Amino acid sequence: MYRASNILQTARLDKDFTVAEISQKIKIPQKYLEAFENEDKKNFPSEPYCSLMVKDYAVFLGLNGDYILSLFHRDFDVKNKPVNIRRQKFSFTPQFTFGFAIYTGIFLFIAYLVFEYYQFNSPPPLKVNWPELPVTSQEIEISGNTNYDSTVRINGDLVVVKNDGHFSKIIPYPPKDNKIVVEAFSPSNKTSKQDFVFK
Repeated sequence: MYRASNILQTARLDKDFTVAEISQKIKIPQKYLEAFENEDKKNFPSEPYCSLMVKDYAVFLGLNGDYILSLFHRDFDVKNKPVNIRRQKFSFTPQFTFGFAIYTGIFLFIAYLVFEYYQFNSPPPLKVNWPELPVTSQEIEISGNTNYDSTVRINGDLVVVKNDGHFSKIIPYPPKDNKIVVEAFSPSNKTSKQDFVFK
């Protein structure tokens, strides 16, 4: 009766290979290849690695891997068992911490660029404090808030914006055409506009 070990050894010798040469070529430890040929069952690797190695060994020698593996299972009553891999407890290794810091830094940098791009290409915020009606004086104060780097015009007249974004201007009442138009311009020339009509 043909045995897998004899077939493997005969095929290797026919091709004039040493066990060490084959071990180096197919990256299987020499002790396992020798155990397969010598039927040294106590030195077989655990399943499913044992079956995978036997099949790779047979294929390298030009044999039918599935056939040799079936003989091997018959000879040694080997049964495939799932690998019992113990889950490793998660830990903060230096490599993980360094990688996490790098990716976090990249994410924050990209988020900052997106935020700045959005700010630059968006109309500035504009809040205007309109006068209460009815107006009883000949002058009214128009004030409000916007971005500190915005330009503000009230009815076309330039208004100074303070570092905190506050602006104000006193204009005669009633204004021209009974209308007040407040415009805020961002550095990218995006505009926010509010108006108030006196009736």
